[in-house]
Amino acid sequence: MKNDNSIGLPSGQNFLIFGSPSIGQEEISEVVDTLESGWLGTGPKVAQFEKSFANYKGVTATQAAAVNSCTAALHVSMVAANLKQGDEVITTPLTFCATINAIIHAGATPVLADINPNTFNIDPATIKAAITPRTKAILPVHFAGRACDMKAIMALAERYHLIVIEDCAHAIETEYKGRKAGTFGDFGCFSFYVTKNVVTGEGGMVLAKKEENINRVKMLALHGMSKDAWHRFSDAGFKHYYVVECGFKYNMMDLQAAIGIHQLARIETNWQHRQAIWNRYQQAFADLSVIRPFDPEPNTRHGYHLYTLLIDKEKTGIERDVFLDAMTELNIGVGVHYLSIPEHPFYQKQFGWKPEDYPHAMKVGQQTVSLPLSAKLKDKDVENVILAVKSLLKRN
Repeated sequence: MKNDNSIGLPSGQNFLIFGSPSIGQEEISEVVDTLESGWLGTGPKVAQFEKSFANYKGVTATQAAAVNSCTAALHVSMVAANLKQGDEVITTPLTFCATINAIIHAGATPVLADINPNTFNIDPATIKAAITPRTKAILPVHFAGRACDMKAIMALAERYHLIVIEDCAHAIETEYKGRKAGTFGDFGCFSFYVTKNVVTGEGGMVLAKKEENINRVKMLALHGMSKDAWHRFSDAGFKHYYVVECGFKYNMMDLQAAIGIHQLARIETNWQHRQAIWNRYQQAFADLSVIRPFDPEPNTRHGYHLYTLLIDKEKTGIERDVFLDAMTELNIGVGVHYLSIPEHPFYQKQFGWKPEDYPHAMKVGQQTVSLPLSAKLKDKDVENVILAVKSLLKRN
């Protein structure tokens, strides 16, 4: 692809990959050390990563369990929470399909509650309206790094005796009223996918209030065995295992944790860099006919995982999907987070969901665009994104 020099972008510029991670020599050296150690599976580096992540979140190491994805974290948390067939789990229609699929795989029934149109997070008022005698859990998603209204959500959970499982895929650094996301509910589930704020390539983490729940998560994540391979084959001597439940293959590898250890060590520096980019976008787009993200609420910490604009054709003169294609032609990668869940054929067929029944999520899903927001971005990359967005929107 070639850039349109009429808007001032440099000719021959390489494609700016959306969400490309910042990987340093520390991660590379740690991975090499893992390869040379001969231990690639779940072992000492996973244990170190769990301990470091727990420390960052202000919980004990016995409250954290590393797994191979946030999807796995969500699924195994619901199994550990003893959700059964017919139990209802209320969640948001503006999320990745994994949130919904994990509920289905756990045997429960997903129930959608529309979002707040300003925050894009699930609205506690719609949660309350969706509660039935079959409701057993609430699954809030901290969208884009912005904390959900956890005070209202936890009040509903206490009033109706509901389990809370936080989807923190976007929210590693997020805080609400001085407390870290993922530590409010019974379970908190995190993602270390390649586009996330802390990267292991693929990977996830479960936090739980109760140590017995983490013990069960760890057992379920490795086939339901009573001992993991590291403890069976270490130099302490062979240990027999027993299968005590029908589990899954969800464990994290040392190869993955080796990357995460150093990603986590730079978490504050990377957060500050993304915050600076987010603020530059906010200022640069203030005069455009688009809806920018609301500023972070008082006494919260935004994770700055996504920066989203709403492209309304009536106001901007350009359709969202045309804008996406135009940005790609300018060698700038963009994303959509997300088409609302009821837009997808499977869920329409399975549950009879209609997008118009969740109007706020539908509107966001049809207008939203995510711009590059990564710790890897250089000043020139950010300038090019701003120039491209302004040029496309001002010419229409």
